[in-house]
Amino acid sequence: MRRMAMSALLVLASAGGADAEDFFKNKTITIINSTGNGGSYHNIALAMSRHMPRYIPGAPSMVVKSMPGGGNVLATNFMYVSAPRDGTHIATINNSIPLHQALDGRGIQYDVTKFNWIGSTGTYNSIAYVWAGAGVKTVQEVFRREVVLGGTGVGSSIVIYPAAMNALLGAKFKIVLGYKATSEIDLAMERGEVQARTGSYTGLRSDHPDWLSEKKVDIIMQIGSKRDPELPDVPLLSELGRNEEERKILELISAPIALGRPYLAPPGVPEDRLAILRSAFDQTLRDEAFLAEARKMDHEIAPQSAQEVASIVEATIKAPPAIIQKAKEVMGPME
Repeated sequence: MRRMAMSALLVLASAGGADAEDFFKNKTITIINSTGNGGSYHNIALAMSRHMPRYIPGAPSMVVKSMPGGGNVLATNFMYVSAPRDGTHIATINNSIPLHQALDGRGIQYDVTKFNWIGSTGTYNSIAYVWAGAGVKTVQEVFRREVVLGGTGVGSSIVIYPAAMNALLGAKFKIVLGYKATSEIDLAMERGEVQARTGSYTGLRSDHPDWLSEKKVDIIMQIGSKRDPELPDVPLLSELGRNEEERKILELISAPIALGRPYLAPPGVPEDRLAILRSAFDQTLRDEAFLAEARKMDHEIAPQSAQEVASIVEATIKAPPAIIQKAKEVMGPME
C-alpha cells in the first residue's frame, strides 16, 4: 500500500508539471513596465520579450506594456490588485518601490513582501545630474542655490533621493512633479523647463551618450553601496551625512539600489508556473543573444536570483524601526 501511495504521488506531481508546461502554449505573457517608454527599464524589457519565450515551454508570445504614473505606484498597485494571477503577467518596477512602502506609503495598495519576485537584471548606481547651462558643477552647490529638478511621483527614486537631500541635508532642489515618464523629463531638460534629474548611470550612457561625450550634463552625486569605478570622484549620497545618524538614514534610503531592475509576479501565481518563469528569466540573462543586445544598448547585466531580490526587499522593509521612524520624521510627506 505504501508503495502504491508513493507511486500515486509521483504520478500527480508529474501531471502537475505537465499542466504547467502546457499552460503557456498559445498564451501571451505581458511584461508591465512601471517607468514609461524609452528608458532603460523599458528597453531591457523589450529585449527580454524577444528572448525569454524560448525558455518557456509552449513558446508563448511576450509583449511589453508601459504603465507609468504615480512614481511607479500605479503599475505596482495593478500587479498586486488587478493583474491575472495565472503566470501571464509579470512586471519590472522601479527599485524604490520597497522604500516608498517603508517611508511614505502614500497611494499604495500593495505589500512588497507578498509579491513573487522573479529576479533582477543586476545592480547599477543612480546618479544626480544637472544640465550644464545651469552652472552647477558639484553637489556642494545645491546647498547654496536652487536647482529645478523634474520628477514623476512621490514613489519614484528620482524624487525620493533629492527629497531626502532637501529634508535631511538642506539641499535646495525645487522638485517639479507631474511628468509621466523619465523620457518627458529628458525633453524638459533640453527645453530648459527643468535643470536636473536623477536616474541610472547606465541609462544615461545608453539613452544619451552625447550628453556625456559633449559634456551637456554634470554628474554631481551617485547613489549606491559603493562608488562606480567610472565615477571615482563623484560622492555617494550616504557620504554626505554629517554624522552617524544621518549616514544610517542615507544608507537606508540608498539600499534599494542593490535591487537593480527587479522583476516580479503577482501573489498567488501557481508554484509550478512561477518556477518556469524564474528558470526562464535566469536562462535569458545568460543567453548570448540577449547579452549581445544588452551590450549594444550599453546596459550591464549582472543576474540576481529571486531569493537575492526577496532578501533585499525584506531587509528594506524590516530595517531598524528607529532608523525608519527617524527617516520618516526627517523627510515627512514628500509633496
